[in-house]
Amino acid sequence: MSHKLSRRKRIHLSIRNKIKGSTERPRLSVFRSNTDLFAQIIDDNKAVTICSASSKAVTSKLTTKVDSAKNIGLLLAKAALEKGVSKVVFDRGGYLFHGRVKALAEGAREGGLQF
Repeated sequence: MSHKLSRRKRIHLSIRNKIKGSTERPRLSVFRSNTDLFAQIIDDNKAVTICSASSKAVTSKLTTKVDSAKNIGLLLAKAALEKGVSKVVFDRGGYLFHGRVKALAEGAREGGLQF
């Protein structure tokens, strides 16, 4: 395992020790790869995914990764509101809060999620 990946895993475990998603406030989890971005809203009490969105469903070749991330946030917020979820806890997954992760968070807030 590379130093960068092991560092992210350590940070993510530290975040997960502080954040728990409940039925009232599920966890919005983010995973970022080099090409794609995945987000899901998880109820940790029941260990079930409520809804999810990814760049594979949203991306067109004409948009940048940051624009795509914002669209994912909007799509995820819409799906969550349909399921009756309006408040979430944001889990950035050990990534820095800038770029695609920040754009996803801003899109989710614009879509109506509170965190």
